[in-house]
Amino acid sequence: MATLPTNSQEAFRWTDLAALTAAAASVRGVAASADGYWLDIAGPRILFVDGMYAPDHSTPGHVALSPLTLDTAHPLGVQASGAAGWSIDLSAAEIADPVQIIHIATGAENHLPARLTLDEDAVASVVETYVGTGWTNRLTQIDLERGARLMRSVRLLQSDGFVSIRDEAVVGEAASLVTQFLGAGGMGSRIDAQLTLDGDAAFVDYGGALLTREQQRQECAVAVRHAALNGSSRQTWRAVAADRSQASLAARVEVARGAQKTDGEQSLRGLLLQRTATVNLKPELEIFADDVKCAHGATVGELDAKALFYLRSRGVSEARAKALLTRAFVADSLDRIGEDVVREAFAADADAWLEAAL
Repeated sequence: MATLPTNSQEAFRWTDLAALTAAAASVRGVAASADGYWLDIAGPRILFVDGMYAPDHSTPGHVALSPLTLDTAHPLGVQASGAAGWSIDLSAAEIADPVQIIHIATGAENHLPARLTLDEDAVASVVETYVGTGWTNRLTQIDLERGARLMRSVRLLQSDGFVSIRDEAVVGEAASLVTQFLGAGGMGSRIDAQLTLDGDAAFVDYGGALLTREQQRQECAVAVRHAALNGSSRQTWRAVAADRSQASLAARVEVARGAQKTDGEQSLRGLLLQRTATVNLKPELEIFADDVKCAHGATVGELDAKALFYLRSRGVSEARAKALLTRAFVADSLDRIGEDVVREAFAADADAWLEAAL
């Protein structure tokens, strides 16, 4: 394992590096079955076990699998570069069904790079699911040419261990990147991204929901850089923390000189199910252009006592009432998933977490 960052570094002060190190040192076990995690949609299905491609359980279609050497300076992402990974390179002339990728970890550490390249006006959808235990480390680099559209939905369901994700994206003219995460497993996690809007009228929507309980810690650390005219970005994150867990949301918008007419918005909200839990929020704006519309909001609170009383007075049990209000709290992040089957699967995962936590 290469040298890891430390909590003394500002960018990693909330990262559960102890959990990451323990997961990397754990012993490998038996792989879980992927059968219950495939969604009922057409398209390629790719299975990785401990970062290794499982061809007997995969139908790759247009997904290529080969060694990938990706250029990154990120201390976690650099460990994945050079391993055998997967890539998608699409043109607008190709009809691409959604790609499902399941990552099963059995313990210890595994690293896997990915590259997504969409040519002009190409459209693609990717759904990734993480299950198992151990340290799962992923580096994904994304290049979207003019008018390309990529939709990604990522659910983190590992029962233990740690999942670290590093996304690096360049979004071209009139292209769009929409990515939504759901952290509803028992693992620690870090979602880390550097997203650059490099073309006129580029669009990014990047967010999700992190659900933590017991001693668990999850976090996101996302920076969106507007480097061209007329760019729009949305970061919508929700965190729900129970018991003595910790959820941390750090979202940054950078507007370069000359990136006029930028429209950037951040919405970070945390919900404490018990006062022993912790939610950290860190919205940031760094603006060097003078004709922009940027806003951020950050709030942490508890369930509305009046709303709970109203539901209880209508015969709803306390646990059910808390589940309904909490589900409504995370809905505006999960509802941003465009595909019905995928959105319903993510909602079911969130509901299962709520049932166990409440």
